[in-house]
Amino acid sequence: MTRKKLPIGIQTFAIMREEGYYYVDKTWFILQLAQEGRYYFLSRPRRFGKSLFLDTLKELFEGNRKLFTGLQADAAWDWGTQYPVIRISFTEGVRGGVAGLDQRVREILAQEQKRLGVSCVNQSIAGIFSELISEVHAAAGQRVVVLIDEYDKPILDSITRPDEAREIRDALRNLYSVLKGSDAHIIDTVWRIPGRQEFTLKYLSYEVQASLNDSLLQALSGNPMLPGPHIGKLYRLLQANDFAGFDSQVDISYGRTI
Repeated sequence: MTRKKLPIGIQTFAIMREEGYYYVDKTWFILQLAQEGRYYFLSRPRRFGKSLFLDTLKELFEGNRKLFTGLQADAAWDWGTQYPVIRISFTEGVRGGVAGLDQRVREILAQEQKRLGVSCVNQSIAGIFSELISEVHAAAGQRVVVLIDEYDKPILDSITRPDEAREIRDALRNLYSVLKGSDAHIIDTVWRIPGRQEFTLKYLSYEVQASLNDSLLQALSGNPMLPGPHIGKLYRLLQANDFAGFDSQVDISYGRTI
């Protein structure tokens, strides 16, 4: 029997499956996500496979069946339907404050337009993002999947410069608020938050926040490290947008991760 390779540092699902790496089948969980909701966030420690999981989602929704041979999704997924995927990633970080963020977002949106075969005429970042979603929906004939990797990393990269961090927060809020207005064009949105101890859902626009609150409560309810009676208190804190209280009640360090 040929010994497989350990997937250290691998974040690309195709490489994992095509080049003989060990892979623990998590596709059953993707099937559950696709069936049960619209907005999700992923919170795990560093090096826990979040980016790989997002790439797996991309390959599944795009219908690349050969990569899933022998996995649970192979027999359970509707391979006759392929969904367009828009992926935004801040993994590489952003430098230069809001100007640097705006430049990076424009580059990402231009890359996605080219990859997905559409062209946007709007000039503002929010306008381009909104147009990209609707144009891709129209071109593909299927609603869009939006994947956002390390959605708040630009804020955390500037966290020691409070004024700059607030400006970046507001710019990201403007970008992410597009998702609510584009709801008719979107089938799923998945956010990957950085593997850090600081909980940053508070930086999202309130519109997106509400949808993610429900996703968060589902994750908490399935966490064996949190007792049942604790869930109701956490829910009330979320409903009140009391994130300071929430942070004090939930330890999301390496020892206890949602």
